[in-house]
Amino acid sequence: MRAAVYDRQGPAHDVLHVEDLPAPVPAAGEVRVRVRLSGVNPGDTKKRRGWLGSAMPHPQVVPHSDAAGVVDAVGEGVDRARIGRRVWVYGAQSYRAAGTAAQFTVVPEALAVDLPDGVTDELGACLGIPGITAHRAVFGDGPVTGATVLVHGVLGGVGALAAQLARWGGATVIGTVRRGRDLPAAEAAGVVHAVALDGPDPAAAVRAVAPDGVDRVVEVSFSANADLDAAVSRVGTVIAAYATGEDRPAFPFWPMLFDNVTIRLLGSDDFPVAAKRQAAADLTAAAAAGALRVPTAVPFPLAAIADAHERVDAGSRERVLVDVDA
Repeated sequence: MRAAVYDRQGPAHDVLHVEDLPAPVPAAGEVRVRVRLSGVNPGDTKKRRGWLGSAMPHPQVVPHSDAAGVVDAVGEGVDRARIGRRVWVYGAQSYRAAGTAAQFTVVPEALAVDLPDGVTDELGACLGIPGITAHRAVFGDGPVTGATVLVHGVLGGVGALAAQLARWGGATVIGTVRRGRDLPAAEAAGVVHAVALDGPDPAAAVRAVAPDGVDRVVEVSFSANADLDAAVSRVGTVIAAYATGEDRPAFPFWPMLFDNVTIRLLGSDDFPVAAKRQAAADLTAAAAAGALRVPTAVPFPLAAIADAHERVDAGSRERVLVDVDA
């Protein structure tokens, strides 16, 4: 099979290449997926370039954890009726050497989720890492029906899905963007209450929608937004942070303490198994209901995977995909 690999870490065009590898064979409890579209995430490019001093976890890596495709073989103990089903895949390269940037990938059966009719492969390939992270940020502390959820970075991969999942879950959503000129894009994406962080008083703008404070905060930059988060919290607010601009962020301890704020830190590779499976089920249901939309760029062919990685590192707002069959 054709697969993209890297044998050392470094810049995309220096280390990524495509070669022929033996097609994997599913073991007991596993399925093999013929990949159509492989989703590229910032986490994939960070692993490839050795972000935060991370080392090569395996002698050779086939990158990417997310994909959409068709089950074409199953291992012992897996219902053969799954063969031929369209699926979306998550976690393929989490603590594993071989991900989805290949014609075939093998994963434990639960990591290949049936894709409902009417849900495109493009959307399916976008649900994995950002969708499961977004789900944990929104629902990790229970339902949000009737709650107010503040989503920072609402135009980003995780933020956009978090806003859509929160609406699907019955919440009022307030979404932030970094600059006022980004407000029309947020509104076009369906964010009714959009706030620009470079505005004169973002906290007042949030409080205008939620005068008693917000119930949940989905946080993409804890170090940058900690003061704002404290200013719009209420007693019992949960701040679910999946990223930060500074490694050792400061935050207003006493205001958060008096409001009994919970700070939840989210590392998607190590969410509890039950939480991942619930996220996968809810993401599939929301997608089937038409509640999720992810803008995607024209997929890159596998031979141009280095260009795809560079597009992600440049901060593309559109989800970057690799068309393995192209």
